[in-house]
Amino acid sequence: MTQKQAIQLFEEKKVRSAWDSETETWCFSIIDVIAVLTDTDRPRKYWNDLKKKLLSEGSQLSEKIGQLKMLSPDGKKRLTDVADMEQMFRLIQSIPSRKAEPFKQWMAQLAA
Repeated sequence: MTQKQAIQLFEEKKVRSAWDSETETWCFSIIDVIAVLTDTDRPRKYWNDLKKKLLSEGSQLSEKIGQLKMLSPDGKKRLTDVADMEQMFRLIQSIPSRKAEPFKQWMAQLAA
């Protein structure tokens, strides 16, 4: 996979992303998206709880999530869960947030 990593800004909050030139798709850090949508200071915990909930409901979405090494806040590259646009749209439906629609529109603009 040939990828180019970037930090995108949504409402002045950082969202780590990677462009895959082979599939011509963006992937986004799930933790960053959860932090933006929920304003939680524990997005990793929120994601772990959401994964359990999705599995208990029979969703296979969390099984299709990939991981990429991305630059973490401490300056080191660490594996983080990522989702492409399609997966992210489905995931956002599971997160109650007033920012969900504006975030989806923002993602769609990136794809254009």
